[in-house]
Amino acid sequence: MVNKPASLLIAHSDLFTPETGPILDLACGKGHNGLFLAKKALPVTLCDFSVEDLNHAKSSAEQAGLKVKIWRVDLEKEGINPLYENAYGAILVFRYLHRPLIPCIKKALLQDGILIYETFTIGQAKFGKPSNPDYLLKRGELKASFKEWHILHYFEGILENPQRAVAQIVCRKPVT
Repeated sequence: MVNKPASLLIAHSDLFTPETGPILDLACGKGHNGLFLAKKALPVTLCDFSVEDLNHAKSSAEQAGLKVKIWRVDLEKEGINPLYENAYGAILVFRYLHRPLIPCIKKALLQDGILIYETFTIGQAKFGKPSNPDYLLKRGELKASFKEWHILHYFEGILENPQRAVAQIVCRKPVT
């Protein structure tokens, strides 16, 4: 069970300032990453489909005296973009992959917006769940998805504690 913010987010938290704009914690689960940024008085929206997880996140925010928006949304509804376009200064995605959502994420970020994305790769199958290839990135897939963006950090490989196969990217949407 994850109960603290992701190391990748902590390492790059200096990218977030009040000028960043609204931050979307996409498929947030219990909201640990978004709540970490909300503690810095940043505007955060926690979004997920799970009512149980969102209630937990809301309760955690209230107990900590944090202001966050809670948004229940089906991110996998076929044929629609569930995200507001040009609405977010940053988007966080951890431990989640729904490939049709990638173009929606690109449209949802403002120009010069920050994306922090970490999820499992095909190598994860040997360590446990998830093991369904539909939810695992192929080698180089995450980097290729954002190749036209300004990449600040990229990693693909095995992380420890617990052992897992992941790809990570921290990047900025180009200004056009």
